[in-house]
Amino acid sequence: MSAAALVGVALLGGLVGVVVPPLALRFTDPPVRPRPRRGAWVWLSPMVSAAVFGGLVVAQGDDPALPVFLMVAAVGLVLARVDLACLRLPDPLVLAAGLLALAGLTATALLADEPARLLGALTGATVAGAAHVLLALLPGSRLGFGDVKLAAALGLPLGWLGRDVLLVGLLLPHLLHGTLVVGLLAARRVSRDTLLPLGPALLAGAWLAVVLN
Repeated sequence: MSAAALVGVALLGGLVGVVVPPLALRFTDPPVRPRPRRGAWVWLSPMVSAAVFGGLVVAQGDDPALPVFLMVAAVGLVLARVDLACLRLPDPLVLAAGLLALAGLTATALLADEPARLLGALTGATVAGAAHVLLALLPGSRLGFGDVKLAAALGLPLGWLGRDVLLVGLLLPHLLHGTLVVGLLAARRVSRDTLLPLGPALLAGAWLAVVLN
């Protein structure tokens, strides 16, 4: 992909980042009023979104499913923000991510005549969902079924890219989350009973698996 296209998509990501905070506020429970931001904080969301979109373009610029990845990423940015705010992954947003991935990848597979990749995507969703159901059912598990549903939705684009990407996308989120928890415990910022959101780690791990592919 050309440098101009990369810059264009990154700018699009920045615009998405502008919309993410007010949209996420609509899904927080209970709803909260936006807090005034000053200085560098105003640019944080657009910068993160631009980096997310830019990374996907660099890694998957030649994949016909790139628009699908970008749409899922846009919804994922809102989901991460909501989960950080209130430890909740709203079903409408998770469903939107899953439907965008399923419909987009199905259309891409049909247009590109690549049914095997669609089968891989469906397998990825099944494997990711089943693995996280098992984790959620373990004694003492703090994994919520919102996390299970998000993992299944993310399994679609991960499975589209193949078995290795799927495995990395399944393992990396828990490595990231575990490292963060250990660090916060060591810094005495949280206790063993503190609930921490897993959604952002699931999304970041999936993004890194795609980018590192």
